[in-house]
Amino acid sequence: MNKSDDKTLMERSLKGDRHAFETLLVKYERPVYNAAYRMLHNPDDARDVTQTVFLKVYEHLDQYDPARRFFSWVYRITLNESINWLKKSSRQATLEQDTADQGSGPRQQAGQAQIGEGIQAALMTIKSEYRAVIVLKHVLGCSYSEISEVLDIPVKKVKSRLYTARQLLQERLTEQGLH
Repeated sequence: MNKSDDKTLMERSLKGDRHAFETLLVKYERPVYNAAYRMLHNPDDARDVTQTVFLKVYEHLDQYDPARRFFSWVYRITLNESINWLKKSSRQATLEQDTADQGSGPRQQAGQAQIGEGIQAALMTIKSEYRAVIVLKHVLGCSYSEISEVLDIPVKKVKSRLYTARQLLQERLTEQGLH
């Protein structure tokens, strides 16, 4: 994710260049969807949140701070919208498991699916602030500094939340007999 390319595309978008905004949308649509999906674990809800995120980005182009990375801004909006969606719906979605590796046998697939479902179920039981750091670190592969920028908290707080989130997940997995 090239910061200068994103900055140029944002500048062009602010001047009304729809192609520049479409380029940003294409570049970030999948990562935004993935972040929303990992927060909500419902493909339809994740699609709705993704649409809302890009509508908000478009409506608030003038609020983007070019001193910050675009992906941090858009991921922050994504996390906020996902959290708002969870609060609004006030329900825990039934989780789906991604398909297992095509090369594994039925037993391995069943075992992987069960473990994956257990992890996702455990993830959905922890607070959204802890879920967010897990998703950013382990699903999206963000560094501590990137997570700090996205969540607008110090790196030390990121590490603390991540530690707590991992402990909470471990407790939930142990309760489920998966650890």
